Amino acid sequence: MHHYNQPLGGNEMPRFGGPATMMRLPARPSAEGLDAAFIGVPLDIGTSNRPGTRLGPRQIRDESRMLRPYNMATRAAPFDSLQVADIGDVPINTFHLPKSIDIITAFYDEVLGHGCTPLTLGGEHTITLPILRAIAARHGPVGLIHIDAHADVNDQMFGEPIAHGTPFRRAQEEGLLAGNKVVQIGLRGTGYSAEDFDWCRQQGFRVVTAEQCWYTSLAPLMAEVREQMGDTPVYISFDIDGLDPSVAPGTGTVEMGGLTSAQGLEIVRGATGLNIVGGDLVEVSPPYDPSGNTALMGATLLYEMLCVLPGVQHRD
Repeated sequence: MHHYNQPLGGNEMPRFGGPATMMRLPARPSAEGLDAAFIGVPLDIGTSNRPGTRLGPRQIRDESRMLRPYNMATRAAPFDSLQVADIGDVPINTFHLPKSIDIITAFYDEVLGHGCTPLTLGGEHTITLPILRAIAARHGPVGLIHIDAHADVNDQMFGEPIAHGTPFRRAQEEGLLAGNKVVQIGLRGTGYSAEDFDWCRQQGFRVVTAEQCWYTSLAPLMAEVREQMGDTPVYISFDIDGLDPSVAPGTGTVEMGGLTSAQGLEIVRGATGLNIVGGDLVEVSPPYDPSGNTALMGATLLYEMLCVLPGVQHRD
């Protein structure tokens, strides 16, 4: 008998049945007693283009039914190592973005108070700011591995300081990020000026454009990132539009020429050994991909984040 929670297996219950939780794990009302928790944040009122990411957590959970407990590539056995459950969704205020920000931070303060590592199903990228506020309050300024088509460092959007295009500008201004330990991977597309990514570089962020990733393995890059991060607490924020829309079309602001799904795996797997204190997968918008493939990419990447958490055993 397993000491830790296990995903419901496909030979116990058909994969189209069973609980609608992440990987069909047990649902729990809080993070108490958990080493890691999957949390949904069904928010899209900070988005600037196509909405629908409020439906992301539900579809990610649905598509996660295909995932099995062992990572056959990395030999990670997270469910033999950590107590993991799905603790549901943050009860955001869908009519008031600033109130939702405070609700999210308070929710994650409570989760972190149990010593639990949060892995978040988004929701759009606004949610990362309140999560980072809670993370930094517990761990101090964190290193950041940010995968995205966009830098999300706008000073404002329609005059508002908080939206899905501003979280990392605010996080830097608020001292939530560790100096010279931020890497942004996959940035690309058109911009408003030739200097759009220069603010990031001026802050000491490492900017790795999508074009620098074309036709190459990202394993060497991640070796450099591991050296850069050292033992600093690290947060992973993965916007699904970092992947090319050929494999992840269900998102709000698509840009051609993105990362391959294999490169997405290389980035997350390349974080093995780092002091990961949380992660999110954001911007899945189910209405724009009725096949569910985008959500499956998201579910898989969240599972891979679970596999690189500290304390996860690897089988010989």
